[in-house]
Amino acid sequence: MTGLLIRGAVELPARREDIELHTRDGLTLVGELSVPLDRDPVATIVTLHPLPTAGGFMDSHIIRKMAGRLPALADLAVLRFNFRGVSSPRGTSGGSFGGGVDERHDLAAAMELVQARGLPHPWLLGWSFGTEVVLTYGLEHRIDGAILLSPPLHRATDDEIAAWAGSGRRLVAIIPELDDYLRPAEARERFALVPEIDLVAVEGGKHLWVGESQTRRVLTEVVQRLNPTAIPLPEIWPPTPPR
Repeated sequence: MTGLLIRGAVELPARREDIELHTRDGLTLVGELSVPLDRDPVATIVTLHPLPTAGGFMDSHIIRKMAGRLPALADLAVLRFNFRGVSSPRGTSGGSFGGGVDERHDLAAAMELVQARGLPHPWLLGWSFGTEVVLTYGLEHRIDGAILLSPPLHRATDDEIAAWAGSGRRLVAIIPELDDYLRPAEARERFALVPEIDLVAVEGGKHLWVGESQTRRVLTEVVQRLNPTAIPLPEIWPPTPPR
């Protein structure tokens, strides 16, 4: 049996559209919406990328791979965009870095597009800096839940974390064992404010999730929450039909 090995930056079939987001404070942000090629998505991921001043952007590798794989493998819509002042091959978003405060407007603009397009069951997925925006402002929006990938918890306060308790929104924290900023033991202490949190400690995981095995672990954890019927994720495209 031959096929395409699903690794690295491979892009599987999807409908990909360059989009613009318009913030309430007058900026235009650039991004991309990827949806399944020939069917409606079953759920939606709105991605918030790592720290812009440390090189984070909409093409940060885990986010790029979600957009490249999950519409085909798991029937998910993936919205990714550059925060204000951030550049990528897609283009440059207006404005300048807002320190995790002005990015509140960026998230709001993304959720307005989700609502306008009628995208189903939206989840927020923040990675590193993106998790701070999720924790601080995510509850302002109609979402099913949020996934925190390598949360540093540098900016989010205890009150902002505690607000998720009893909110009716699912909260998942994926914590690398060898993270540079927040490791599983400390994460359990900080997130004790949200007793219902789904906290996943990843043995051998690192903050940047480099390598195919770590990429697959992250994508599997995401799909397990949003569309568990698509698990296990295939490693070859097109996938082998079940017998």
